[in-house]
Amino acid sequence: MVTSFELSNGMQVVVVEDHRAPVVQQMVWYKIGAADEKPGTSGIAHFLEHLMFKDTKNMKSGELSATVAANGGQDNAFTSYDYTAYFQRVAADRLGLMMKMEADRMVNLQLTEDDIATERNVILEERNMRIENNPRALFSEQMNAAQYLNHHYGIPVIGWKREMEQLDRADALAFYHTYYAPNNAILVVSGDVSPDEVKTLAEQYYGVLPANPDLPPRIRPQEPPQRAARRLTLKDARVAQPYLSRSYLAPERDPGAQKQAAALYLLAELLGGGQTSYLAEKLQFDSHTAVYTGAFYNGVALDDTTFDIVLVPGPGVTLKDAEAALDTTLSDFIAGGVDSDQLDRIKLQLRAAQIYERDNVSGIANRYGRALATGLSVEDVQAWPDLLQAITEDDILQAAKDLLRPETSVTGWLMRDDAAEVTQ
Repeated sequence: MVTSFELSNGMQVVVVEDHRAPVVQQMVWYKIGAADEKPGTSGIAHFLEHLMFKDTKNMKSGELSATVAANGGQDNAFTSYDYTAYFQRVAADRLGLMMKMEADRMVNLQLTEDDIATERNVILEERNMRIENNPRALFSEQMNAAQYLNHHYGIPVIGWKREMEQLDRADALAFYHTYYAPNNAILVVSGDVSPDEVKTLAEQYYGVLPANPDLPPRIRPQEPPQRAARRLTLKDARVAQPYLSRSYLAPERDPGAQKQAAALYLLAELLGGGQTSYLAEKLQFDSHTAVYTGAFYNGVALDDTTFDIVLVPGPGVTLKDAEAALDTTLSDFIAGGVDSDQLDRIKLQLRAAQIYERDNVSGIANRYGRALATGLSVEDVQAWPDLLQAITEDDILQAAKDLLRPETSVTGWLMRDDAAEVTQ
C-alpha cells in the first residue's frame, strides 16, 4: 500500500507499507542534481553530498553514519543528474532517530575550510580512480559530451577536473542554502511502518523546518534540434578490448504520458536485453561479428535521455565492419517487425520481476524516489507495469522508427592507441 501526503512546509512524503519484516528504509531525495549546477561549478552537487556527512549544529563529523551502524543499520548517499538522495536502512523502531538526524543536517550543516580542502581532495581522487584511470569511463564521458549540444546532461556528474579543483566553501554553502530545504525534498519511507506513524514523526522532525521562499524554479538549458550525426574515436594504450558504442537522443518518461517511453523500454529488451535478444542472435550467434551486444534505455529522467547500443567485435572483426553489421541489423529489425513470441516472453519476465521487487524495501523506495524527483507521480509509478504489458508490436516498431535517426546519434569507437583502423 502506498500513501502520499505533503507537510505544511511543502515537503512531499511517500509511505510504502511492507510489514513482512521489522525493517524500514528512510530516503530523502532533493530535487537538485548535477544538471542543475551553474556554469563553472560542475561537481558541486556531488561535492555537497560528501560534505553532508560533516559537522552539524548537533552532530560531529561522521556521527550520523556511526549511529546508524551502532543500531545495526546501513546508510549512504548518491548524486545523479536530476537528484541527490540520502538513505538509512534500520530496524523499524529506529525510524524516529533517523529522521531526527536527517532533519538536522538538512538545515544545520557547518563547514570549515579544512572540511572543504579534505573532501575536495577526496572527490578529486575519486575522479582519478573512477574516470582518469578507466578508458571506458573516459569514453563514456566523451560520448555524453558529444550527445548533448546544450543540456547539462553532457557534463559529468562528478564534474570536470579543472572546475572541481576550484570548488570552495562559498560554492558549497550557496548550493546548500538554496536547494536543501523541505520544499525541495521528498521523503520516502518503505517497510514496516504505517502512514500515521510516519506522518507523526515527519511532522515532528521535518515539519518544523522552514521552507525556502526563494527556491528558484527548475529551469535548465534545453537541447536545440539535432541535425547532424556525430562520431568520435578515443584511443588509449590501456584498452584491452576495442568496442563500439552508439547513442540516440530519446524521450524520457513524462507525467501522464509514458507510452512512448514504455515502447522504448521494451525495444531495448528486444534488441539487446540478453543472449536471446535480436542483436545477440544476429551478430553474436549467426554471423559471429560480435562477442557481446547490449541495448539500454533509462527513461527516468527530467529531460531527454539516451538510448544506447554497445557492441564488442569478435576476433578478427574490425570496428568498421562491426559498425556496418550493426547498421544492417537495425535496418533488418525495422523491416522484419517485432517477434510477437519474444515480446510475450519479455512481458512475462517483467511481470515476474515486478512481483519479486516487492520483497525489496530498498528497491521500492528507490523506484518511487527516482520517479518523483524527476517529475513523475505516484500514479505514474503504479501505472508503469500495466502500461508495459499493454504495449503492442506496432507501438515498438513505431518507437524504433522514430528513435533510430542518424541525425540524433553519436557513434564512438574505443580502441588501443596503436590500432590501425580508420574511420573512413
